[in-house]
Amino acid sequence: MNMPAEEKAGMFLWRSLMAKLERHLKADIGTLLGYLDHQILSGSISASLEDSSSFRCDGFRCEVRVYERFSWLGGNRLSLSITVLGTPEGTVHLSAIASGGSQAMFYKINTLGEENFLEEFRRILDSYQNY
Repeated sequence: MNMPAEEKAGMFLWRSLMAKLERHLKADIGTLLGYLDHQILSGSISASLEDSSSFRCDGFRCEVRVYERFSWLGGNRLSLSITVLGTPEGTVHLSAIASGGSQAMFYKINTLGEENFLEEFRRILDSYQNY
């Protein structure tokens, strides 16, 4: 596609904002991850934890989780990738990105499943913060 760089950058920003959630909060990273794991996996019969990664460095803790579930609406699987960085001061930086679901070859036409998965995660995170 031939378009000016500014338009491409704007298009990328728009797309990335559609299915991404970022938060900063005060929390114990272990408690938060246990809560998220439980809520996501019990929230859908088809939800699964596909893989995870953990590492620590200089008092920081980084956790990555990749969940999948089936989208009944789209008839395909969606993923939710969560990266959580815990600082020595007890601050948690969280990024969640949903993807999958579209059946188009070059453009994402149906992002409804991604948006729904991320919205459900937003509600889970909000309920943790209000817990």
